[in-house]
Amino acid sequence: MKFLSKAIVKSRFIILIASIALMIPCLAGMAATRVNYDILSYLPGEIETMKGQDILMDQFGTGAYSLFVVEGMADKDIADLKSKIETVEHVKKVLWYDTFMDYTIPKEMLPDEITQALGTGDTQLMFIIFDDTTSSDGTMEAITNIRKIANEKCFLSGMAAIVLDTKNLTEKETPIYVGMAVLLATIVLSLTMDSYLIPFFFLMSIGIAIMFNMGTNIFLGEISFLTKSLSAVLQLGVTLDYSIFLWHSYQEELEKTGREDKKNAMANAIGATFQSVIGSSITTIAGFVALCFMSFTIGLDLGIVMAKGVIFGVVACVTILPSMILIFDNVIEKTKHKPIMPEFVKTPRWISKRAIIFGVIFICMLPPAIWGYRHAAVYYDLSETLPEKLSSRQAMIELEKNFETNTTYMILADANLDTATMQGMISELKSVDGVDGVLGVDALVGPTFPKDMIPDEIRKELSSDEYQMLMLTSQYKTASDEVNAQIDEVNAIAKRYSPTAMVVGEAPCTKDLITITDKDFKTVSIVSIGCVFLIIALVMKSISLPFILVAVIEFAIFINMGIPGFTGTVIPFISSVVIGTIQLGATVDYAILMTTRYCKERKEGQSKKQATRIALSTSMKSVIVSALSFFAATFGVGLVSSVDMIGSLCFLMARGALVSMAVVILVLPSMYMIFDGLIIRTTWGMRDCIRMDKDRKNAKVASIKHAV
Repeated sequence: MKFLSKAIVKSRFIILIASIALMIPCLAGMAATRVNYDILSYLPGEIETMKGQDILMDQFGTGAYSLFVVEGMADKDIADLKSKIETVEHVKKVLWYDTFMDYTIPKEMLPDEITQALGTGDTQLMFIIFDDTTSSDGTMEAITNIRKIANEKCFLSGMAAIVLDTKNLTEKETPIYVGMAVLLATIVLSLTMDSYLIPFFFLMSIGIAIMFNMGTNIFLGEISFLTKSLSAVLQLGVTLDYSIFLWHSYQEELEKTGREDKKNAMANAIGATFQSVIGSSITTIAGFVALCFMSFTIGLDLGIVMAKGVIFGVVACVTILPSMILIFDNVIEKTKHKPIMPEFVKTPRWISKRAIIFGVIFICMLPPAIWGYRHAAVYYDLSETLPEKLSSRQAMIELEKNFETNTTYMILADANLDTATMQGMISELKSVDGVDGVLGVDALVGPTFPKDMIPDEIRKELSSDEYQMLMLTSQYKTASDEVNAQIDEVNAIAKRYSPTAMVVGEAPCTKDLITITDKDFKTVSIVSIGCVFLIIALVMKSISLPFILVAVIEFAIFINMGIPGFTGTVIPFISSVVIGTIQLGATVDYAILMTTRYCKERKEGQSKKQATRIALSTSMKSVIVSALSFFAATFGVGLVSSVDMIGSLCFLMARGALVSMAVVILVLPSMYMIFDGLIIRTTWGMRDCIRMDKDRKNAKVASIKHAV
């Protein structure tokens, strides 16, 4: 490491120039990396609903559809609008009254299913079928063009419209997220560091690491919008303390060597920083790698990108940042000032004296924290993550108001079923609670509408060689208990008539999402805790310390995630899955930092009380600065984000940083005091503390006897 550190110092100009030059291909890589805005596309491909989506695309030439609400237009104008929409590229078919017969013919001649589904009078409905998947660029472009053609009294709903609105909103807001995170982090660092300029070099170094991370995402092909929106902010938050540690190490080395030998001081600081951050960075990486074990593969997406981001952050911290500091050292020195944050002297003494009290508080707060954690309510309806002012949300409101329809999904049944069997299935489906209507080839057949009168083009749209399609409209909202129960009943009916039948669409996919993420939540928690536990055990060579450190951070997670359980706040489902892992991986560093110093002091002969006090006094400022920086970076994004999924995640991470900080500062020292005997007996190299404690006790007794 000494050789490498000296090589970095010697090559500082080359490193900085090369880093800046590498940003050019990184920008190209960022531009070439596609962003996926469809959360449901990350469901595992082997489940039935996803297989059904593939069948829709392969055999029916469609993967996306939308409901188009038209208000206050005459039938002639609606017919003209329909004709214009059909000319839009990637629009495969538009179903309205004139699809079945001339719109001038009385609508009473059509089956009730059609008039109920399409409406009459001032508010009517079109079904728009696209020739591409929900989140494809072609479908996004088609929806954009349809909105240009339509007027303000037309509302386009459906998952594809939600995906487009999510895309437009996040593309507009992502630069604001980064800007807000940088601004607030700069303010915190300027107040807590001893130089007004050094925070800018921290952020420039991390910014280059972020560019490297985002540019290399090209090998993934695409990333989710959630990853794109959060990865820069998260990378800034979890790697900033590495830069702080390097700066503090450099200042300590300068005090030893003097400013005349700043190159040697930096080389020593690089070595010390690398050895110190390697353990904490590995635990952070392990937390993100745990997300890769999710069946819902957005976890894999976020996990890979963030694990990669931490690695780039460490590399930048020991190469790019030292180069910047050495090159601009004279300028940085001129901006030095006395830090506003004081050195903590009295507080550690006050906390260590009340260790037992904080231990009791920990025990008393644990049960209610776990209760709140388990009772935090989550929502799965993806439309609820967007503001109500957006077009897709307005369309959902109009659908519910005018048609009492909240959800539309489909059944793929065997194409060879005879009409009598299909009529029996359709009759049962209509009797299911909450089902508004059923549309399909056989659903259109009635005494006043012979099957031969159904246009061939409609038959082709609704049937293939292997499957025929039935479209169901439901009064119930996506992700509600009612619609999930309805889907189970519909699925049972369909499979009774057609064993190979599949129920597909947004609502069935969301139902699977609920089941899968509930399982993922348990898996990710176990994997993340297991990985972090193992790493702490190996790094600290201890059996007891992993239990203590993980228990303390998990307690902080219970408090953070338990607050919504007590306040009644409903959070996005993704928060409950990933926040615990992120908080564990990002903030366990605080506990490791303090525990490392505690063990060092105990090995050097300090009593448990004195070792606790020293560990707290030397680590407290670093923990507070790191937590406040993480808080600032994420809290700012939560304030400005219009997408609740992003805003809620950031607020939880911001609060989690503060909660973890408080728990580490107040509760962890009490763990040292209470479990000191267990720690020194189960940690490699600390057995001598037993002898030193006995010697200290004997010396104290002897001193008392002598005094007497």
